[in-house]
Amino acid sequence: MATVYKAKCHVLNRYVAVKVLKDEYTTDAEFIRRFNAEAQAAAGLAHANIVSIYDVGHEENIYYIVMELIQGKTLKQIINEDGSLPWKWTINIAIQIASALEAAHKNNIVHRDIKPHNIIITEEGLAKVTDFGIAKAVSNSTITAFGTTIGSVHYFSPEHAKGGFTDAKSDLYSLGIVMYEMLTGRVPFDADTPVSIALKHMQEKPVEPIKLNPSIPFAVNQIILKAMQKEPSLRYSNATEMIKDLSMALKRPEGNFVEEVDETARTQVIQTIHENSETKNGKKKSSKKQKYFEKHPKAKIPIIVISCIILFFITIFATKALMDAGTVKDVPIPELVGKTEEEIKELFKNTKFTYEITGEEYNAEVEEGKAITQNPKYRKNYTIKENSKFEIVISKGKKIVIMPKLEGEKIDEARRMIENLEANLNIEIVEEESTKVEPGIVLKQSIEKDKEIEAGITITLTVSKAKEQVSVPYVIGKAEETAKKELTDAKLKVEVVYEEDTSKDTGIVLKQSIDVGKAVDEGTSITITVNKIAEIKSGTVTVNVKSITNYKPEKDEEGNEIEPKDIKLKVTVTSQGTTETAYEQNVKPTNEAVAVKISGKGTVTIKVYIDGVLGGREYQLNLNNSTTLTVE
Repeated sequence: MATVYKAKCHVLNRYVAVKVLKDEYTTDAEFIRRFNAEAQAAAGLAHANIVSIYDVGHEENIYYIVMELIQGKTLKQIINEDGSLPWKWTINIAIQIASALEAAHKNNIVHRDIKPHNIIITEEGLAKVTDFGIAKAVSNSTITAFGTTIGSVHYFSPEHAKGGFTDAKSDLYSLGIVMYEMLTGRVPFDADTPVSIALKHMQEKPVEPIKLNPSIPFAVNQIILKAMQKEPSLRYSNATEMIKDLSMALKRPEGNFVEEVDETARTQVIQTIHENSETKNGKKKSSKKQKYFEKHPKAKIPIIVISCIILFFITIFATKALMDAGTVKDVPIPELVGKTEEEIKELFKNTKFTYEITGEEYNAEVEEGKAITQNPKYRKNYTIKENSKFEIVISKGKKIVIMPKLEGEKIDEARRMIENLEANLNIEIVEEESTKVEPGIVLKQSIEKDKEIEAGITITLTVSKAKEQVSVPYVIGKAEETAKKELTDAKLKVEVVYEEDTSKDTGIVLKQSIDVGKAVDEGTSITITVNKIAEIKSGTVTVNVKSITNYKPEKDEEGNEIEPKDIKLKVTVTSQGTTETAYEQNVKPTNEAVAVKISGKGTVTIKVYIDGVLGGREYQLNLNNSTTLTVE
């Protein structure tokens, strides 16, 4: 009906999808009506699983709908790429589609074209139902227009194919077919012509999906079959009921909770019961039987009851005989895995089942002589024909082998020795660098030689590997961080030492311990010498003169303290071989806190002189780390 374009909305600055009615239909009033019906139907639906409609209109004979642009793939593309899909993922998608239909049906909208092509799966795994192009408001009409059917024939409901009344249950039928295709990778009905496919929808029963894909859980199989019932009254009455069963299937995949609708409870046309026919003259025919009952009226009721009972049993036995003669019964499938051949023979003694032992295999979980697998497989609540033949594989028990000595062997030879054991051992290789052993030699084996082991376990072999060699890059003249990164990227270990060269910039590499271009082993340590020019820093030294001079107050004859004489305090600072005077003044010997400002590079040496004599000892202060020092 239409062409879809990707476009950009300049008002809201976002990408959208624009559906434009094709030119050949713009003069067709019926197609324009259907196109507008899509817009009106979908625009009124707001749901996370329905593509949003942003705008609708027509301009210069161009009819268009502006819709949400979905980033993802159609469900049909996913099925074509992957074939049958996992059952849990299928249920999750089906619940989302059913939720979209639930919202549409509550708004009296029937989609009428549910198919994988109209379901887009976003990159986040969200299902979006699109293309309400043939949906109609239930309040207007649900009969196919002009004697034609609209939609996709592989996903038709039987009533849709007939051109009859379609409602919400028709969408659920189509959803059942979509689930069928998701789980089996094929549609239930296919033929050369659309008419043939439509007839199959109306007349044939589909092959149960569980027979095409035995991994499908029983409950999921039953949900699909109920959704695909020919008679609408036997399907789910609404999407809500189907969502409930789908959700339950995630919890109880093998549960028997899907309710079947009782067909006999439906309203039916039943022929009326007439009185015995009369003769032409209006009188009832007379017979010997009637004359007998007239003479013996009490015998009439017992004889009638006994006759009815006899007739009833004759009918039952005759019907059963006819059915048994022409059909093969479906019976529950037996579970044979874990049973011995004798037990299987006993189990089949009074049945029409036959079996064939197709092979024997070692198995660590099933003891010797018991069945490992059976075909057909056992499934709870599943039936097969009573004359089926089973193929059985019997266990040979655990296989025990002796581990050979592999250490010192080349890895290819070690693999061959393990394969010769015919024990399905798994080999795990761990490489270890070695400078003493040539590459490819087994250094260690996780299981000691001559030890008994079971088949199927994993053995780890440690194999020698030559150390990789790398070429040393040239980093002299580069910044410290750049040099470290280049050496680390070359898989070398880096050590850093510092020197001061005032003729070059600080922070650059002056030397490297290994010459450029030399081939060395990965992980080799290389030392780089980095230029580090010390900065001139300032600090404060507090000098305790009283403590240095060990001053004690003197008193006169009268006991009064004598004023002390000033002494000469001199402080020098030696930095990088240069000595300068930082302080030189007269102070009182009682002074405990003379503040002296100093400066220098790195570690400086401080000397304190009292009246020209070195007081105490030399003091060192690292100006890079500290700014104060108390000199006692």
